[in-house]
Amino acid sequence: MRRRAFAGALALTATGALLSNGTAHARSAPGQVAPIPPRPANPNGVQVATEVVRGQRSAFPVLRTKEVHTKGEHVISVEYQVQETGYWCGPAATRCALSARVAPPSQATLAMELGTHEGGTDHISQIATVLNARIDAGEYFIREMPNDPPTQSQIDQLWADVVDDINNNYAVVANIVAPPGNQPPGYPPDQTVYHYFTVIGYDTDYNTVLIADSASFNGYQIYWLNFSQLATLIPPKGYAA
Repeated sequence: MRRRAFAGALALTATGALLSNGTAHARSAPGQVAPIPPRPANPNGVQVATEVVRGQRSAFPVLRTKEVHTKGEHVISVEYQVQETGYWCGPAATRCALSARVAPPSQATLAMELGTHEGGTDHISQIATVLNARIDAGEYFIREMPNDPPTQSQIDQLWADVVDDINNNYAVVANIVAPPGNQPPGYPPDQTVYHYFTVIGYDTDYNTVLIADSASFNGYQIYWLNFSQLATLIPPKGYAA
């Protein structure tokens, strides 16, 4: 059995209200192609041990993270791949999450299943649906975080969900809004980015979470992010846990 017995009681349904799409486009640059990672990536762009498992000479190689489980740090093993178009952050994040549990399909296959279009993947509920369809346990649910800034109870719940998922070898997919002044490393600082990425680890010693980010902005692909910042990036969107 997976994780929390209380998941069903706390699960939230999608509101159906699309505030903005989930693409990795910056607002001022619709239609841009996702940045191809430099060779090598930014020196601080991959902050955990990885190995190339497929496509070493291709434009979109597949990396697998190595599992870490110490007293304070827990990282799960997933496949990371840069998104293949500027609007496939949803498929890429979904693929990454699936790879912790099952052999994942291509980004193109997931884009079709998610209903992703050139504007992105419309809602986090679509990602939860596909995760549940492809993982036998079928226990992914969504949580909306409509309050900006989030309430303390929403922040506490996010941390509990991240820890619970990672401890049970599940990744969390987050839909974020990253405006100028509040962005993960490498993001275009003068643009608001609407995006999906995957949370694949946490570290209680430093209050950080490990992000697998398919946009690879300036070569930042798998990096540690302060948990408090993650909590401010998700509103008014949500996450699948």
